[in-house]
Amino acid sequence: MTKQFEKDRDNLIVWYNENKRVLPWRNPTGSRGSKDPYRIWISEVMLQQTTVTAVIPFYEKFMNRFPTVQDLAKATIEDVYEYWAGLGYYSRARNLHKAAIQFAETGFPKTAAELIEYPGLGPYTSRAIASLAFGEQVGVLDGNVIRVLSRKYGIQSNWWETKERQKLQDIADIMAKTKFNSELNQGLMELGATVCTPKKVMCMMCPWKKDCVSNKKDLIELIPTKREKEKFQIWEWTFNVSEKGDKIFLETNEQTPFLKKLMLPPSKAKLVTAKPKKFDFKHGVTKYEIFVTVKPTKVSGKAPTGLWAKRSDISKVNPTSLMKKILSHIEKSR
Repeated sequence: MTKQFEKDRDNLIVWYNENKRVLPWRNPTGSRGSKDPYRIWISEVMLQQTTVTAVIPFYEKFMNRFPTVQDLAKATIEDVYEYWAGLGYYSRARNLHKAAIQFAETGFPKTAAELIEYPGLGPYTSRAIASLAFGEQVGVLDGNVIRVLSRKYGIQSNWWETKERQKLQDIADIMAKTKFNSELNQGLMELGATVCTPKKVMCMMCPWKKDCVSNKKDLIELIPTKREKEKFQIWEWTFNVSEKGDKIFLETNEQTPFLKKLMLPPSKAKLVTAKPKKFDFKHGVTKYEIFVTVKPTKVSGKAPTGLWAKRSDISKVNPTSLMKKILSHIEKSR
């Protein structure tokens, strides 16, 4: 490691300690304070695909209901869904619950290599917990860190490809070889979130402004390399809705790559090449454009693959906006 590299690292740590935002998962509560692995884990999962500002009220509500990993493990998945509602990406909530049951039994492992074996914990989340909570000297690599390191060292690459991403991971790992690795990793993420942002970059506020390759060579707007957006997929999704009094029949969705494993009315879905002319309403999930049709039907007896859910309880088993749209359409069609 060169002296300049060490200087870069030290300057970033100082900058982070002086400029870090006050966030609820950083507040010193509990026996381990801001290094509580449970608080770190929940915040990191919530922050995937969601901004800090949007996450804070959800995080506080969730932690008030499930203050410890034991509380989360004891809860039903319906209860977890209720407090996750509004964040979307419900597979995250399912994996949180599954992992909580295991963590409550085993405790939190202290290394990324062990943590990654738990449901829903990928390379980033496992490394973040290991570093921020337990001080393991491993680097973290999320979108913010990729942008910061790419600009700092003038790296123009297809960062989304495994080989190129690993090069950035190697830099982050080398940087993290310090007893202050938690502050270093949080500093990289904080710098990307508040200063070295995708747009409206505030280079004058950056601790690396004098030695940033992209700043020197006027490459800020070109780095990191912009990835082509994935094309929207068009799906037709037909729901066969069966009612019995105030109950609706639901089963686990296995029809689509989105909203998988959630309880929905029986359905048939297919990927199509053109937008259909007839449908009841349109719904969007990330890169998917979904054209929904709702048909009344009948289910004889109690089918073994599903359940009859009261209307008043449906939001507990499926709090998604799609389910709300289906129920609204049923009411309007009466």
